[in-house]
Amino acid sequence: MSDDTPTVEVLAEDFEDLKATVYGFASQLEHNTKKVNELATAVASGDGQDGDGESGKDKGKEKEKPKTPPFILWLPGDKYADELAALAGWVRDLLVPTYFGEVSSSATWCARWWEHPAAVARLHAAWLAWQELTNPETCGLTGPSVWHRDHLDPMLAQLRAADGPFAGCMTNPDRPQHTVLPVPPVDPAPAPPVVAEPEAANA
Repeated sequence: MSDDTPTVEVLAEDFEDLKATVYGFASQLEHNTKKVNELATAVASGDGQDGDGESGKDKGKEKEKPKTPPFILWLPGDKYADELAALAGWVRDLLVPTYFGEVSSSATWCARWWEHPAAVARLHAAWLAWQELTNPETCGLTGPSVWHRDHLDPMLAQLRAADGPFAGCMTNPDRPQHTVLPVPPVDPAPAPPVVAEPEAANA
């Protein structure tokens, strides 16, 4: 029958490991206690804050808040045009060629999607989320997965639904039946105005 009693050497190693762990906890506790004391001292002294809790150096400055992205449909003229142009590049170069299949009555699309405010709003929201969630500095390595699951898939389901914003484009005889995904057309330059020839003066 074997003797499982630990040797003195094993006990000594376990003791050293335990001692190192306790030392680590003690160092962390000392660091945290120091930070708490510094914060308590700063709060007690007011640190230059007025009665509203705002420090003098921050007066006249806006309080730092998370930057809220613009809701594109509320942007005025030129800002809307600039934001829409940037969005259009993303839709044309990434979204359509990568994620869109054939167009049908159950998977709608309009080549002039920018004429549909509901589509613009949804596409813009997905684009903003894509910018954040494909940046490892802000989202880590799981960001793209989160973007597909929480943003892209729900957006496409709503946008391309049979009763979605493009439904009229698929059924209205005044608009083309879309069976392929054309590149958004470039509006041609307007034709020059026709100037009538002046009538010859009567002799």
